[in-house]
Amino acid sequence: MTEERTSLLPVWARTTARRHRTRHHPLHVTSADAMEGEDAHHRPSSSSPSGRPFLSGLCAAALRRKPLASRTATAASSEGLVRQLGVLELVLIGIGASIGAGIFVITGTVARDAGPGVTISFALAGAACVLNALCYAELASRFPAVVGGAYLYTYAAFNELTAFLVFTQLMIDYHIGAASIARSLASYFIQFLELIPAVKGNVPSWIGHGEEFFGGVVSVNLLAPILLVILTVILCRGVKESSTVNTFMTTLKIVIVIVVVFAGVFEVDVSNWSPFMPNGFKAVVTGSTVVFFAYVGFDAVANSAEEAKRPQRDLPIGILGSLLVCVILYIAVCLVITGMVPYTLLGEDAPLAEAFAAKGLKFVTVLISIGAVAGLTTTLLVGLYVQSRLYLGLGRDGLLPSIFAKVHPTLHTPLHSQIWVGCVAAVLAGLFNVQALSHILSVGTLTGYSVVSACVITLRWSDKATNSRSLGSISIWQEGVLCLVTVALCGFVAGISYRFSYAIAFVIVAFLIAIVASFALQFRQVYVPVEAPRFSCPGVPLVPVLSVFFNMFLFAQLHVEAWYRFVILSLIAVGVYAGYGQYYSAPSTSDSSSVAYHGVPSEAP
Repeated sequence: MTEERTSLLPVWARTTARRHRTRHHPLHVTSADAMEGEDAHHRPSSSSPSGRPFLSGLCAAALRRKPLASRTATAASSEGLVRQLGVLELVLIGIGASIGAGIFVITGTVARDAGPGVTISFALAGAACVLNALCYAELASRFPAVVGGAYLYTYAAFNELTAFLVFTQLMIDYHIGAASIARSLASYFIQFLELIPAVKGNVPSWIGHGEEFFGGVVSVNLLAPILLVILTVILCRGVKESSTVNTFMTTLKIVIVIVVVFAGVFEVDVSNWSPFMPNGFKAVVTGSTVVFFAYVGFDAVANSAEEAKRPQRDLPIGILGSLLVCVILYIAVCLVITGMVPYTLLGEDAPLAEAFAAKGLKFVTVLISIGAVAGLTTTLLVGLYVQSRLYLGLGRDGLLPSIFAKVHPTLHTPLHSQIWVGCVAAVLAGLFNVQALSHILSVGTLTGYSVVSACVITLRWSDKATNSRSLGSISIWQEGVLCLVTVALCGFVAGISYRFSYAIAFVIVAFLIAIVASFALQFRQVYVPVEAPRFSCPGVPLVPVLSVFFNMFLFAQLHVEAWYRFVILSLIAVGVYAGYGQYYSAPSTSDSSSVAYHGVPSEAP
């Protein structure tokens, strides 16, 4: 249900004083503390009552939520990040993060199982990503233009510990992913050089392809860390310089994909599209769960908020625009590759290149190699960029050491954070075959997507309604969160049942329970509409609920070791938070008079 449109600006202002009176815990930071400078954010509070039990103090800190006024002032300071990204740069950041060398590989690889129906696989996966993109677009438009992305949204909508867990899962994906992409880029770069006859066969494996030592424990790759150092230097120089490189490389990549598509169109034999789904619709659905991750990357736009010129207008355009371009390019490549060669003849390692070589168009294979290098470069560049901004956000909030919060006064980049993420990726890429860990990735992505979708729902709830009592002793807010958790669990159960071919009854029951929870979210909660001109996700709560359900369905398709990684890393993150974050965190460092965010509920009962 909805209520009449009201001004949401006073929500925090109305409740700040009440919160300060009622929520006494050892980590409270007053507005006077903010005057002592940013270093004061990272000292344990001296107002902690003596003898307070550790567990109760941990719970009080973990359930704290973030008011967002303080970061607005930081973003506007002379030593903060600089707003230099227009809407075109934001769209290209999203495309650069999403489309790597995979567009030339994964399209054909999945087509071997789904046949020409791989086109539908990419369309289904794109539609599912649109649900996530709509949720990201709303929050990017409504929040203050500061770094943080999924971490920031979770901090405001749920609590501090959940936000830290989201960051941890995302960061492991980013660190391992950056190292893996760097090794792939090094390998592609060497392959490109070996197109020169004098170079072919004369490059030692330890330079670009990796050479294993000590029984495979160490895998030395010299070129990967060198490439990471070069990209890190570019990112340290400033967002304008890195954006220029990304714009050039992404434009080159898009042009090459378009040329490849047009070259292939004239070689298409429509008889290769029959039968369109040779292995049935289930193979198409399974293919969509695989190619879903080919669209991952548009969320990088949300982490560019503090450097966007007009963030409330441009961020939604950047998120949705980049995703739309990616969907079109992927579908076009799918139609071409399955039309050129029968899907049964597609290779595994380089299907698109082999298809053109079979048609005698070897010059196109050279373009594909150049496009692969450009694609991996932009994916790696944007990945390193996003990591540094996330570290910057946590450094400002005290959940990480204050050195990560420092922004260079002339370069206007988070220099220490950028160097740190570059060094971590360089060590991993130079010494270890992290590509072997690819099966435990995507956990952070699906976790972040699911939580962001849930944030859209909780941040739309009316502040007054969420404080009222519901069933027994729980509040309406708690009932709503319980419904969201139910939807997530149902999505996971449905995914498990589908993956292991359990009885269809399990899927039906899980789906029906999710529908009941969705009805409770629809009719038991009061939703406050988003005020224009901010972007509003349509169909709330249905669209975010579908997003959560499908994300958890995909989570169930991940490797079992990925599930272990999720649990173990979460436990480690809780330990780190208990030992460091709860004592140094400072989510509130200014009064409510400068709050720029509209619509955050005052309290999670």
